[in-house]
Amino acid sequence: MRVIAGKVGGRKLSAPPPSTTRPFTGKAKEGVFSSIADRIEGARVLDLYAGSGSLGIEALSRGASEATMVEESREAVKVISANLAACGFDASVIRGTLPAAMSRVTGLHDLVFVDPPYRLSLASVQDVVEHLGPYLADGATVIVHRRKGDGLIQAGEGLEVEDVRTYGDSEIVRLRKRGNP
Repeated sequence: MRVIAGKVGGRKLSAPPPSTTRPFTGKAKEGVFSSIADRIEGARVLDLYAGSGSLGIEALSRGASEATMVEESREAVKVISANLAACGFDASVIRGTLPAAMSRVTGLHDLVFVDPPYRLSLASVQDVVEHLGPYLADGATVIVHRRKGDGLIQAGEGLEVEDVRTYGDSEIVRLRKRGNP
């Protein structure tokens, strides 16, 4: 797993044990970042179910101004911290279970990644999406990664579905918060 582009493009990232996370494939990651390229510069990023931190780190590498990463696994939090240090980035890392850990997130975010393990139910992921409202800036983009066929995420209050794409067995739903971009 590598950072695709930006300041630390090509940098190899460590991954937590496979039993704790599921990595975002390179093709899907490249497709997502290409589709939101104009929204990254200066963005405040929230990476939920962060795993290795690769999505937040990719955003920082491409010019995001700050990132907060939330992850439940103790082993994954250690890997996130090591990956951030290896890339020379500073970010907030919160260990906790979602959606409860959202209470420790501060500020408004322009770009949010929701990349849960496939084992989580659609209802659990939908619950997290519905808790995002107070953490989203006007015009914020929310990227939700799910296994194709597990059911489509519905836009929460104030959100609208902007795009749905499939990469292999993954489905990527891009939501946008109504308001000024």
